[in-house]
Amino acid sequence: MTGDTRTGVFAVLRVTPAPVRYLLGGMLVNQLGAFVQTFLILYLTFRGTSVAFAGVCLAAYSVGSIFGAMLGGELTHRFGGRATIVAAMTCAAPLVASIPLVSGMPSVLLAVVALSGLAIQAYRPAAAVLLAELMPEQHKVMGFSMMRIALNIGAAVAPLLAALLIQVNWDLLFWVDGATAALWALLAFRLLPKRTATRHRAEPGDTSLPAMSARAVYGTLIRDARFLCYLVAGVFGMIVYAGSIAVLPLDIVAAGYPVGLYSTVLVISSLVLITCELKITTYIVQIPKYLAGLFGNLVSGLGFVLYGLIAVHPFFVIAGALLAVSGLMIHGPSTSAHPATFPVELRSRYIATKETLAGLAATIGPILGLYIWSQLGGSAFWAFCALLSVAAGSLHIYGLRQPPASNPVSEPDLAVGTEPEVVGERL
Repeated sequence: MTGDTRTGVFAVLRVTPAPVRYLLGGMLVNQLGAFVQTFLILYLTFRGTSVAFAGVCLAAYSVGSIFGAMLGGELTHRFGGRATIVAAMTCAAPLVASIPLVSGMPSVLLAVVALSGLAIQAYRPAAAVLLAELMPEQHKVMGFSMMRIALNIGAAVAPLLAALLIQVNWDLLFWVDGATAALWALLAFRLLPKRTATRHRAEPGDTSLPAMSARAVYGTLIRDARFLCYLVAGVFGMIVYAGSIAVLPLDIVAAGYPVGLYSTVLVISSLVLITCELKITTYIVQIPKYLAGLFGNLVSGLGFVLYGLIAVHPFFVIAGALLAVSGLMIHGPSTSAHPATFPVELRSRYIATKETLAGLAATIGPILGLYIWSQLGGSAFWAFCALLSVAAGSLHIYGLRQPPASNPVSEPDLAVGTEPEVVGERL
């Protein structure tokens, strides 16, 4: 690590540029009103829609989210992070707010929900690219840790806010969601920098970097065995994460414990994550990324092993949750930041690919998890999660390891006469 080597939480916060603070603040505001994915099924069934159709609507939202991540990466590459966030949130605001108005028109509702997922997810790659460009190089991993905390704070507070809104009017869920999206668009327009590194380095007369087409970038990605390993590890991790969220409450109730135990697990996990991740990251940035990826997944895997003992004593639920969230804190910042370490001409599309596959895995995880749980039982499912976590950590050994300095981006993808650049960079 070069430059300022101070990695304490307050030291990093002091050197965090103002645009990064605005970015994280805007993401927090938006997350405070993120009710669609969490409350859509409850809302539609409350309005008299069948559970089956409500599930189809949620699936439509997930499909839109998957395509939205790829679209967001492409828009970011072409127009920059600020423009993409403003456009995505400006489109998302009226779409989300209109859900109550079209809830009685099934075909229109499906289209609106799918487009809402597309627009909402499209801003994520843009935010990641902006963070990578604006955060000082030596604090980039800490920056992604701060992004995760902003999102987690919003995710923890949003259900409390939703509980209050529901007491007044269920429709307020989506009107407030639309309002926070519109506010995020306004904040991004007023506070985020107009130019990003991608746009600046592509100005006429600047030949320091070659222009790469989307085909060339994705061709480079397909031939990048390390990044492919990283992507597979991420898919495994997200399948486990999303599947465990769906199965854990069912397994707790099946073991004879009250639903309140699951609420306790959620509160404890959120508090630990929000209060401890930044401090843990100050230590994690001092070890190689592949070790963070390996150890974090192994710790989470141990937590899933303890979940398999839920029927023995509720202690194993709490202990398993603490280990699972500890694993996330160990590997999450490093693995989240990894696509942002690639050269500018690759970065937005690499981030978009990672986000797209994460969205696909988040859709598959609950379906696969519930199937295994219903057919084979809780112990089999938690063993599956532990094994998949070990596999993800093992893949990170190769996927996150720094390649030799002589291993460049494939030369066919670079313009003739330019110096090749190494894919990835050291922390």
